[in-house]
Amino acid sequence: MSDVEIDYATVFQNLPGMVALLTPDLVYAEVNAEFLRMTGRRREDVVGRYLFDVFPDNPDDSTATGMRNLECSLRRVLATGQRDTMTLQRYDVQDTGRPGHWDERYWSPVNAPVLDPDGKVVLLVHRVEEVTELIRDRRATGGGPAQVLEAELYRRAGELQEINERLRQAHAQEREVAVALQEAMLPAPRQLGRHPAAVRYRPATGGLNVCGDWYDLVDLVGGDRVGVSVGDVVGHGLAAACVMGQLRSALTATSRVAAGPAQALDVLGRYAHVVDGAESATAVTAFVDFSRHTVTYSSAGHPPPALLHADGRVEYLDRATDPPLDARPDPMPRPQAGTSFEDGATLVLYTDGLVERRREDIDTGLRRLARSLTAHRESDPEDLADAVLRELLAPEGATDDTALVVVRL
Repeated sequence: MSDVEIDYATVFQNLPGMVALLTPDLVYAEVNAEFLRMTGRRREDVVGRYLFDVFPDNPDDSTATGMRNLECSLRRVLATGQRDTMTLQRYDVQDTGRPGHWDERYWSPVNAPVLDPDGKVVLLVHRVEEVTELIRDRRATGGGPAQVLEAELYRRAGELQEINERLRQAHAQEREVAVALQEAMLPAPRQLGRHPAAVRYRPATGGLNVCGDWYDLVDLVGGDRVGVSVGDVVGHGLAAACVMGQLRSALTATSRVAAGPAQALDVLGRYAHVVDGAESATAVTAFVDFSRHTVTYSSAGHPPPALLHADGRVEYLDRATDPPLDARPDPMPRPQAGTSFEDGATLVLYTDGLVERRREDIDTGLRRLARSLTAHRESDPEDLADAVLRELLAPEGATDDTALVVVRL
């Protein structure tokens, strides 16, 4: 059997159910024969066209929300990379043979992602079970107990759909507030003395996926020295954004008086112990001494900073990694390490949204980041930051926040 060559295109066309493949832009890439038969469409009327141009909601019926619900499901799959099974939906489908006439249909859809090796959604599988005839047959039998129960189930399903839509709108409003709060609390881009720097913050897409990612740049006392930090609070929405603001402000103040980055994180960890919602937050901070050409760093459970040397070599600063903030019942002194650099090197700090992907080892993401940094090592920090985000984040957005700091040394 293993020697048999399978014609997957033929298999797809003969699947016993309605199946369509959609691009991330929700354009039909392919549909099977059953899909065309059940929808009354020709292939040339569907493939290459935007889904909701082919199947819009009925403009004459305000209760026709099937297509809007479908779009929400597909967007969830794009944002999360996870399969989404929808409840039974009523759709009004235009009759191509009778202009202006809409057929009432009942479909049970399942939407699933097709991922590339990097975990990026490259296609959507849209599978539909047609149950219209079943619903019509039951209605035609009269008002028996089964029909009464069915009517009640549909009534409640409609109520749930309305509730879900209201929750979605409320979540969208909270997300806007959280993003505004988070961006207001993060420092504005600035140059560190004569050393150019670039900062970027990209919120997650969809729902309440706004998280507690943050960054900071602070001038240190004594000599040509700066502190650079990034961190990540567990959680979503306004609560995470508020915790982020508290931790960032505390680390800023601590860094100005600490003997080194390890001591700054020691104090921050003790502070996190009394901040609700700061449990398991991560952070990494690096003290750069431009006069001595050294970087001293310490990490509390955070991905390692990258030091891009002038020759294109990328060194990950991973020799001083400790558990996240407030992870130990009894705090212990955190480790600290250092390295040297030459003029023209670049220090890059980031949060896990830049390198982590579902079902992928983080080392794969770190190698991807190193390749991008090396390829753009001649770019200034602003262009380098844009190039890294463009190459490492999916065009439709990520499911986790991303903070990025680039400092030319």
